[in-house]
Amino acid sequence: MSKYSKDEVIEGCVTGIESYGIFVTLDEYYSGLIHISEISDGFVRDINKVADIGETIRVRVIESDDDTFHVKLSIKNLNYRINKRKLGKIEETEHGFDNLALNLPKWIEQKENEKK
Repeated sequence: MSKYSKDEVIEGCVTGIESYGIFVTLDEYYSGLIHISEISDGFVRDINKVADIGETIRVRVIESDDDTFHVKLSIKNLNYRINKRKLGKIEETEHGFDNLALNLPKWIEQKENEKK
């Protein structure tokens, strides 16, 4: 019996991106490929904009081979991004680091008291 079953949605780490697909490591043994045809039903203009190396994403298992520890993967029709939050530009306030300088000693003391 295979460790990963067909249509199972799991998390993996993007380890490489080529023009034909995205390589994903699932665990210490298994790795897989999201072929470019399994990224979207539409045309994928720039595969490098789909994911970033080192990013953890959700993938759907299409097929798993226990002999080679290779898994065919898909992200079609899947909310694959785990952390979609994009930070906007951070603007400095007139107070700068004053709040940090004021509160840091209190926060350190609180943490030290929690340890006791």
